[in-house]
Amino acid sequence: MKKVAVVFWSGTGNTEAMADAVVKGAQAAGAGVTKITASDFGPGDVSKYDAIAFGCPAMGSEQLEDGEFEPMFDSVKAALSGKNIALFGSYGWGDCEWMRNWEDDCKAVGAVLACNSVTANEAPDDEAVAACKALGAALA
Repeated sequence: MKKVAVVFWSGTGNTEAMADAVVKGAQAAGAGVTKITASDFGPGDVSKYDAIAFGCPAMGSEQLEDGEFEPMFDSVKAALSGKNIALFGSYGWGDCEWMRNWEDDCKAVGAVLACNSVTANEAPDDEAVAACKALGAALA
């Protein structure tokens, strides 16, 4: 059984709702899943999992949340080389530039994006929830 971590930060609950759907998708595909807030995840945790889903909403001028999530992510990036990961998050404005930049950042350190990233404008609708479940299954 694959071990999958779903690591996220959510300010309004939208990205956490997406994380819950990722968890359900990975579990339905047979993975053991741990849901973890960004503040409870660090470099030493990366090797404990076969795959990791990272979730963060767009903040400010389309960037990762910089109080908890971005510092955590910067601390684990070096350990992501060769690791299967997936990205998801919500946004309320813009054109998802933050997600494209985040994907590029992951590719630059050698992380393997296991599937297309999932974004949701504000609260995830049925289509976004289904895409999050598929993302979870892809990691499993």
